[in-house]
Amino acid sequence: MPPEETLKQVAAELPVFQANEQKQLFLFVIGALAARLISLRKAAELMALETDTLIELLDTIGLDFSYLSEADISIEKA
Repeated sequence: MPPEETLKQVAAELPVFQANEQKQLFLFVIGALAARLISLRKAAELMALETDTLIELLDTIGLDFSYLSEADISIEKA
């Protein structure tokens, strides 16, 4: 199966958004965030969402997003 068809198939399974194009953009944004290529603010802008809404959406699908390192997270939680 070509990569584009695989992406469309994966995107169709996402429980968020209605349009496949928006689902594909969301997958791209998640990847760019994980790779630290874009900021959370830029990700929200690309998705046409408020930053808080994007954070809630990431939480809803079970993605913990943070630019903090594991050590920083431990310090913050202590």
